[in-house]
Amino acid sequence: MNKKNRKAKAGLLLLASPRFKDLGSGLSRGTYGERKAEEVSTLLNSNSIHSILEVVYPGIVYEREDAEKAMFSFINENVDFIIAEFLSWSEDFAWIRFLRDMPDIPILFVNPVKNRMSFETTLDEDDFIDYLCSGTLVGSLEASGSVARLGRKNLKVAIGSRDELVKQIHVFATASRVKKILSRSIAGLLANYNEAMWSTYIDPYNLFTRIGPEIRFISYSTYADAIAEINESEFKTYKGDLLSKYKIMDDVEMGKFDASVYASIGLAKLAKQYNIDVMVFNDIDTAMFKLIGLRAGFYHPYFNENHAVLVPEADIGAGLITYVLKLISGKHVNFIEPFHIESDFGTFAGGHAGPNDHNDPAYTQNVIIARDVRFAKTNYKHAGAPFAWYRISPGRKTMAQLVEENGRYKLVSTLVDSLEGKHLLATYSHSIFKPVVPVNDLFEQVLKIGTTQHFAIVDGDYLRELSLFAEIMGFDYHEII
Repeated sequence: MNKKNRKAKAGLLLLASPRFKDLGSGLSRGTYGERKAEEVSTLLNSNSIHSILEVVYPGIVYEREDAEKAMFSFINENVDFIIAEFLSWSEDFAWIRFLRDMPDIPILFVNPVKNRMSFETTLDEDDFIDYLCSGTLVGSLEASGSVARLGRKNLKVAIGSRDELVKQIHVFATASRVKKILSRSIAGLLANYNEAMWSTYIDPYNLFTRIGPEIRFISYSTYADAIAEINESEFKTYKGDLLSKYKIMDDVEMGKFDASVYASIGLAKLAKQYNIDVMVFNDIDTAMFKLIGLRAGFYHPYFNENHAVLVPEADIGAGLITYVLKLISGKHVNFIEPFHIESDFGTFAGGHAGPNDHNDPAYTQNVIIARDVRFAKTNYKHAGAPFAWYRISPGRKTMAQLVEENGRYKLVSTLVDSLEGKHLLATYSHSIFKPVVPVNDLFEQVLKIGTTQHFAIVDGDYLRELSLFAEIMGFDYHEII
């Protein structure tokens, strides 16, 4: 099972010197090996580690057999990443074997720094053993050369106090966990690429081999079948939930509202049926309108309950970055395209038609059930069927997009502020955004990078996590800040 809300799982690789192990026998603070065991025990019992990680620890690596045991343990436990640390200077044969034989799993190579040493001289034998125990820097320096010589990928170095390292571990753990989850995820494309936007096309084979998710192509007839199978109890429960939470405009036709509710439940049923993590909905295809009679207007709670996402317009890249931000943050993620710039205010308007995540309980007042005026005058069966018209929540947001270019992937990120305000753009869930950089500069840089129009946004600053995620995925990363 793809447990998307789990803690990251880390393998802990701690290397020490076999020639030092028994030095210090009979001393008040014990031998080198006993001191290292005590140090590791303190580390493993730290709440700051266990609050963010599930740790796989096979014991201190002294010999070749210990390195092999660690590798087997990490592979069998299917860890997301490895924390590697030299506990002092040590012979490097075990480390080199590990680098050579361990499969390509992200490694955070850490070097802890103390504020000061517990000794001034090493004339006393007890202090000398402590001196040997404290040589983490010389051990890390020796180890670093082999990383370069063996060309080990996905290894990042971190140096600092234990508290500082915990913060860096947290960010690295988040990015590594997302990488592993992606390798087991499924994208559902309903039902085909968007012929109006060729720039959103992504190679499914490249997606599977480079990022991880497989694509399941789902037909509109399958969608129609899912809608037809919805029982009355499901329908009444969800309709009642929507009406109890949100205002509804007077011109909404209840028959068309019912159709939109059914269609929205249908998307959730498909996601459940096919175990979909990223539901990518081509909601402007005329074939879908002819068969279903409308586009679904509501973002069913199933998606948030199962840490999945739903995006419109068949943009798989935008669906993936929406999903990545969902996995990183655990929050409600919205899907937008920037519409226009107002240079007098340094802002841009952005949003999107179709279903958007309106489920944040803190902002139910920002949602109005309104007609889909874009299609209200068409001849489709349920033309103008309503949707959740959402003024996207205010505050600092991370805004990001993911696109493919000739087999490579580009991840673009920045920070924007979503401003408070009234509903402005009929048909579109939307807001007015003020970037942290001048708005013209932001979009000039995006245009020069070469992307497409769709972005995901989420509350908070997750640039560090996105940067690390892009690094371990091998993406080209562009941060505009």
